[in-house]
Amino acid sequence: MPMPTIRGSGRQSQLYVAGKPIRLLSGEIHNSSSSSLTYMDKVVWPALRPLHMNNVIVPVYWECVEPEEGIFDFNLVDGLISQARREGVTLTLLWFGLWKNSGSTYIPQWAKLDRVRFPYMQSNGVDEEAVFHKADVTLESVTPFCQEAVQADAKAFRQLMRHIHTLDPDAGTVIMVQVENEIGILGSSRDYSPLAEAAFHAPIPAAVAEAFSVSGTWQEAFADEADELFMACQFAQAINIITQAGFEEHPILYYVNAWLEQFPARAGQYPTGGPVFKVRKMWRIMAPNLALFAPDIYVEQFRDVCDEYASDGNPLFIPETRGSKDTVSGLFYAIGKHNALCFAPFGIEDLLRGDSGLGDEEKRMLNIPLDARNADQIQIGRTLAQTYQLIAGMDDLIREAHRDNRIQGFMQYHDRGTVLKFSQFTAKVTYGSAGGFFGPPPSEHDPVAGGFLIEISANEFILAGVSCIVSFYANDKRAVGVLRKEEGSFTAAGWQRGRILNGDEQMIHRFGCEPSVLRIKLYEY
Repeated sequence: MPMPTIRGSGRQSQLYVAGKPIRLLSGEIHNSSSSSLTYMDKVVWPALRPLHMNNVIVPVYWECVEPEEGIFDFNLVDGLISQARREGVTLTLLWFGLWKNSGSTYIPQWAKLDRVRFPYMQSNGVDEEAVFHKADVTLESVTPFCQEAVQADAKAFRQLMRHIHTLDPDAGTVIMVQVENEIGILGSSRDYSPLAEAAFHAPIPAAVAEAFSVSGTWQEAFADEADELFMACQFAQAINIITQAGFEEHPILYYVNAWLEQFPARAGQYPTGGPVFKVRKMWRIMAPNLALFAPDIYVEQFRDVCDEYASDGNPLFIPETRGSKDTVSGLFYAIGKHNALCFAPFGIEDLLRGDSGLGDEEKRMLNIPLDARNADQIQIGRTLAQTYQLIAGMDDLIREAHRDNRIQGFMQYHDRGTVLKFSQFTAKVTYGSAGGFFGPPPSEHDPVAGGFLIEISANEFILAGVSCIVSFYANDKRAVGVLRKEEGSFTAAGWQRGRILNGDEQMIHRFGCEPSVLRIKLYEY
């Protein structure tokens, strides 16, 4: 059986598992959930079953895999794979090794206590506004310039992937692995440890000099950008070493994720050196073993981030995003606009329970309203489940439409609507559902508008979306009428028609608070 692979690039990318195309309608569980198989069985899996997911993103921890140096324990991994098979879903594993959210909190106790073999990064102690600033210049994060530390992580990762290969040789359950999580340095623009200082003042690597057409030390070569590119280079090299160790044992897909820049976008305010968009070139040079670079999207500029990360041939893959009013609209946009390979809200097990499990400070960092109601969270979970089911039924059609450039997506962001032009007709999309005569009045708790349109033929369209109104205009400026309008859904058997809409229901192509699909055939007169 062929191993998981990605064919094509950018918007034309397709993920194949067991030789068949698949889109990961996923979710990432909380950081500590998978440390207990009992907790997974009692809390997590029951919460996930109603969501119509086909994949779950699950952490695996170095501290659990190698509790004593050289002694490996794979009981958790075995249990997670067994549970996933029982539930009928695939797994994407997160390797919480040397770095998780820039820190080294998941390394084994024996590594934490050995500061000689596993030295921490250091700041220069002058950035008083750093996010997690400490008076001490030592940061709780192992320096990537310590090759012994990187090799120790790579050794444990190799053993993990070797074990997974024996348990899941055809990669039918574990299909991808994220190497580390939101890596970089917080609290300083770069590492000032002795190992890092020596590297910073040495000549840049030959591969970097050639790719960027520069020379000299990092400061001489890159001036104001030196700190971030210096850290990106070193983190990418470390990740490449760890990834290569895993790939040699089990050749599946490996990727990294990024904590994005946010205001104030200064080095050290976010994990500097991680795979943010502006240092992608450095990452591609120094980490060629990675299949893709993924954004964790907790910022309001969801569309802009998708547009960035779907450019330059990189497949759009979203392993983390917030559960909020724009979750479903973001899903529609990511798939309709960029053919996203994966969409995964974080803390997925809490959505239908109405409890995010996050404190106020965590909500601020993730840009989640502090006054978000439990009822809102539950509705977000229900709407996500409906949308996953909707998309799963029509995914073959979506892939074909992207192949032929016959699909366009949209999402509301401080604007009132958009215009989407097709071969014979132009669609005007107005954000917000119609109230009054056409339905209940809009509410502040309604989902943000989003959706996509697929051109089946020159005069026939499939519309999928939420909280919007669509009108059609002929490109040759003639009048437009509706030949046929149906509501329904897609299943393995194809289009399943619901009502045939006419009269008042034909006047306006409206999408309310629940995701739905319309099939419309137009004519000109």
